[in-house]
Amino acid sequence: MTALLVVYLALSLHRAALLLGTEGWIPKAFGLALLVLPAVGVWALVREVLFGVRTEQLGRTLEAEGGLPADDLPRTPGGRIVREAADERFHVHRAQTEEDPGDWRNWYRLSLAYAAAGDRRRARSAMRDAVALSRGRPARNVEAAGPAGDGQD
Repeated sequence: MTALLVVYLALSLHRAALLLGTEGWIPKAFGLALLVLPAVGVWALVREVLFGVRTEQLGRTLEAEGGLPADDLPRTPGGRIVREAADERFHVHRAQTEEDPGDWRNWYRLSLAYAAAGDRRRARSAMRDAVALSRGRPARNVEAAGPAGDGQD
């Protein structure tokens, strides 16, 4: 997907250059607009890649410390985690995060609990907080967000 995005952005940049070299203000305006698209695309791509690298680094650190939760939740025959078991574990991690919201490790584990419970939006938000805290920045969530499962898969 990244390679396809890079090709698409390169083609957009090429088309923008062609439009900027065309006579008339309308093609030039379209050319300027097409310059914005690759810039936003590159920014989004870099941001997502850095997020992935940073979360993987945190996961490796947590694993080395022995703090990574075991992947031992029961699963359905189709391979999905049993929701009730995920909800039980979620409450444990949520309580830990509320007790010590300044520790990135708690936010990382809470993110995994959200993901296991099927709440991908909150899982990503909690992981962003874990990354921020690990880098010495404050978390965006003042408190551990509400119950798992309220987001969308």
